[in-house]
Amino acid sequence: MEHEHQHHHEHNHLHRQVAVIAASALLLIAAVVIEKTTSLATWQLLLVYLVPYLVAGHDTLKEAAEGLLHGEAFNEHLLMSVATIGALAIGFLPGAETEFPEAVFVMLFFQIGELFEGYAEGQSRQSIAHLMDLRADVVHLVCGETDVRPEEVAVGSLISVKPGERIPLDGVVIEGTSNLDTSSLTGESMPRGVEPGDEVVSGCINLSGRLVLRVTRSYGESTVARIIDLVEHAADHKSRSEAFITRFARVYTPVVVVAAIALALIPPLISLVIYHSSFSEAFPIWAARALMFLVVSCPCALVISVPLTFFGGIGGASRKGILIKGSSYFDQIAKLHTVVFDKTGTLTEGRFAVTAVHPDSCDEHHLLHLAAHVEHYSTHPIGEALRQAFPEEATDGCRVSDVEEVAGQGIKAQVDGQTVCVGNEKMMAAAGAVHDVCPHEHHGTVIHVSIDGRYAGHIVISDVVKTDAAEAISRLHQQGVERTVMLTGDRREVAGKVAQQLGIDEWHAELLPTDKVEKVEQLLRQEKQTASLQRGRGRYLAFVGDGINDAPVLARADVGIAMGALGSDAAIEAADVVLMDDQPSKIAVAVGIARRTIGIARQNVAMAIGVKAAVLLLAAVGMATLWMAVFADVGVTVLAVLNAMRAMKTGGGRS
Repeated sequence: MEHEHQHHHEHNHLHRQVAVIAASALLLIAAVVIEKTTSLATWQLLLVYLVPYLVAGHDTLKEAAEGLLHGEAFNEHLLMSVATIGALAIGFLPGAETEFPEAVFVMLFFQIGELFEGYAEGQSRQSIAHLMDLRADVVHLVCGETDVRPEEVAVGSLISVKPGERIPLDGVVIEGTSNLDTSSLTGESMPRGVEPGDEVVSGCINLSGRLVLRVTRSYGESTVARIIDLVEHAADHKSRSEAFITRFARVYTPVVVVAAIALALIPPLISLVIYHSSFSEAFPIWAARALMFLVVSCPCALVISVPLTFFGGIGGASRKGILIKGSSYFDQIAKLHTVVFDKTGTLTEGRFAVTAVHPDSCDEHHLLHLAAHVEHYSTHPIGEALRQAFPEEATDGCRVSDVEEVAGQGIKAQVDGQTVCVGNEKMMAAAGAVHDVCPHEHHGTVIHVSIDGRYAGHIVISDVVKTDAAEAISRLHQQGVERTVMLTGDRREVAGKVAQQLGIDEWHAELLPTDKVEKVEQLLRQEKQTASLQRGRGRYLAFVGDGINDAPVLARADVGIAMGALGSDAAIEAADVVLMDDQPSKIAVAVGIARRTIGIARQNVAMAIGVKAAVLLLAAVGMATLWMAVFADVGVTVLAVLNAMRAMKTGGGRS
């Protein structure tokens, strides 16, 4: 509701600004007509032009006065006020021409610039505010069938979610099956199926069936609340460009005001002292130049457009399911030199699956069928992988009895009267099942099967590589990331196979969690040494983990990227970038977005400084008109703001 109220307020403010601009433009035209058709005195003309001036500029004058009262005098409102009041007053100096229409037009054009800025900020806020729509307004409690607000629901409560509604709180499915639309969180359009026992996160839309959930987190701790909080506070972490602009404006503005005063007074004084010419004749000319100097030098384009660019970049990235915690991380992401990956759950699915079946004395179907039956009651991931590979075992009516787990070897059972052993080499030796060495190369866990002491074959089970992992590595290399590294606690042969399959430059296996931290610190030291040899050229290291046990390493890297971290509090806290889904290819998208955003910010800085410098030089030597000054300030601001809005359109995220 608060978000809707703010949006409504912004909408009304923009409407009011448009009305003010239209009214003052019409009044300005009327004033010009009066000036051309009548012969009024200068002071009478001033009164005529003051009407459109005050309609257009009352807000700016008020802001300038408030700034003076609060000790924050040097802002763009003060510069505009001084320049336009000076332009109104200059016509009363002897020998000077009146500049009433120019003064009104400067103020009017400044309002148009403010309008564009307000519109652009509203747009970029909306691109972030789509996250606010993740929030459900009501929760249906099963107990008493009442509706309450999400903040009022206690952990452990049972809630129901109808088809078409958003999941209001994180929980576990107790009853019902459905498909969830996770696109607003992850940016992915493929629905995800859920059934009893599955965890669901707030913010997803329930597409098909009614679900009953047991709430596992209070609203304040829920995924949606954390995401909204993250993005709202992203502005707290300013980029180097933004921090520089803020400091620059603080020093620059008073310098400009002093320079303008000097420009108005010193040349007439010099001409008075050296050439004995009239001060009153020279002063209006130099005062007009000083006023132009003030109008041109206003740093609006920089102060407005650079933060707006990063704000747009954060919003655009969040649409892709990439949460960047602040614009300060754009610099590092854009200059990544090394990307270090955890293996399990990051480059691989973190779940076992059957990857090869090599039958010996029976066919492939029968081998899987027997192994799945014997492993039916096992809670081990290997048992789960075998059951998934042969789902018919639950319905084919075979009799399974005398199931016995042999520690360190495997499982033995009677299947339709036959003794079937499923396990390792030790179990085969105990069962007397002799077999030849398999000619195939295995990368994973080998499960052997024997029937009544006779070797039947073996099944290879391994962690599945993610479908887009190879593309992720390839795209990072294309983007100029020079080194990709994989760290894992897994066996060397498994790690080597995955690294080779994905095209990873360097890998380290059989590491404990503490070893990973040490390895990342070692890689960071190497980066710093190389950077100092290259005289400070930015070289940054990112660590990508699934967040379950990677929090220390995520915090240690220049950029910590947590993947699929919706369920992990530690990862969301420790990471600088949170990928809402499990796709490693999103890292390349994030690099593309960061580079594009920084590119747009640089274009704005170059354009603003370039145009201003040119017109300032012209103003100082008397070749610039007030119209040029207006373009150099407000015109450039409008162009910079329009350019900044491009940061919201992420496209494919490719650089």
